[in-house]
Formats: sequence, C-alpha cells, structure tokens
Amino acid sequence: MCSSLFDDPAAVAETISDEAANSKPADVALLADLASANRILFKQGVVDGFGHVSARHDKHPDRFLLARNMAPGLVTADDIVTFDLDGRALNANGRAVYLERFIHAEIFRARPDVMAVVHSHSVAVVPFSILKGVPFRAVCHMGGFIGICAPIFEIRDIAGDASDLLIRNSELGAGVAKVLGDGNVVLMRGHGSTVVGDRVKQAVFRAVYTENNAKLQAEAMRLGPIEALTAGESETTARVIDTQVDRAWDLWKMQAEGRI
Repeated sequence: MCSSLFDDPAAVAETISDEAANSKPADVALLADLASANRILFKQGVVDGFGHVSARHDKHPDRFLLARNMAPGLVTADDIVTFDLDGRALNANGRAVYLERFIHAEIFRARPDVMAVVHSHSVAVVPFSILKGVPFRAVCHMGGFIGICAPIFEIRDIAGDASDLLIRNSELGAGVAKVLGDGNVVLMRGHGSTVVGDRVKQAVFRAVYTENNAKLQAEAMRLGPIEALTAGESETTARVIDTQVDRAWDLWKMQAEGRI
C-alpha cells in the first residue's frame, strides 16, 4: 500500500531540502479545499492514518500541492507543501514529506488534464488488486467512471520481487502513471489504488465511490455472476453523475467539520 501500512517510518519521515521558490502562492480556496479533502476522505473511510490527496498548483501547472507527512484527518491548509514534478519540496521549511509523493508527481507530469490525485489503501478495493481473473468494474451508476476494467499496476515489473511495494521514486511513479493511462482509477497490487479527477472535489468523489463500488461488487459476487455496466453505460453515467459532485461534497464537508 502507498504511504502504506508497510511504510518504513524513517523513510516516510525523510525531509527534503528546501529550495527557494520564486512563485506565486496557491489560491486560498484551493488550499482550503485540499485540507477539506483530506478530512472528508478520512471521515468517509477511504483513508485512515495513511493515504494522501493532492492538487495541481493553480498558478504553476508544473507544480502540485500535497500535505506534509501526517495523518490525512489532521491536515489543515497550513500543512500544505508545494512540490515540483520531480517530487522536490519547494517550501517544506524542514517539515517531513510523504515518501510516495512520486505517485502524484508522475501522474501530473503524464496527464495535463488531471488536477487532483487521491491515493489510498481503502479496504474494499485492495482485494481486487490481488484477485486473478476478476476485473474491477463499474457495477452501479455511481461508479461509472471506473469503466469496464480498472488496470492493475504490478510493481514487480519494475522493482523485482523483493520491494516494499511503495512508490518511492520517479521510475515507480512513472510506472503507475503509465498503467493508469487515460483512465480514472488504477489498482496497485497488494497496496491500494489511485484515483484522478479534473478538480479536487471530483477526485474525492471518485475515491469514495471507488470504495463503494468495490463493496457492491464483492457483495454481488457472493450471490452469483455479476452484470457490470457496459462501456456506453459507464461513459453516460459518469458524465451525468459528475454534475452532482458538489451535492455530495457539501454534505461530506459538513460531516467532516462536525456541523451535522
């Protein structure tokens, strides 16, 4: 799993040397949304003490925003650090950063259309990363963005059969981005999944419903053969449901803030 339950604490706490950044600050609203995204994902059970969510910098498309190394449920706007696409922290000010920032860096490099990335080890999804011959598919309209088969990144293809399964460098991050391709979800064998979106709210929505879809597919498979969505149904439902992302976000944000 990424920044995972198997992380080496010393490695995850590695501190990147700060680099003077001649840059414009990120929009305050984007920082606030990214902080909320962390807490929402925690409250929705997608992340626990591990996992992370990032956003492409709104002023510098070759940079991205990601919290310092900490539990997602505790992230505030003040904890957000700016990184370049090589995974270097530009304003960490001595704070430790996530080991697996390369997942985000390489996806942002490969996919100019992606504005936000969520990496998690959500419990219902991980089994589909290790099942042979059982594709993870969209099985309900809320999961249409998954499509007819989410690809699986096999770290052994790059790192051999004795790695810690963590995406700890640019080569491995590029491998994840390549397997993701132009899709929305990539599974990572024995590790977790990574979900992308064209904005923070969409990526969070997709991460939550990736977990929900996995629960539904696993439950249905216990009853018998499943009838998954077709490619056309996946495309149409994804397009329609995407218009309702704010509806879910507003509810989840209020829950995360303890207002309901």
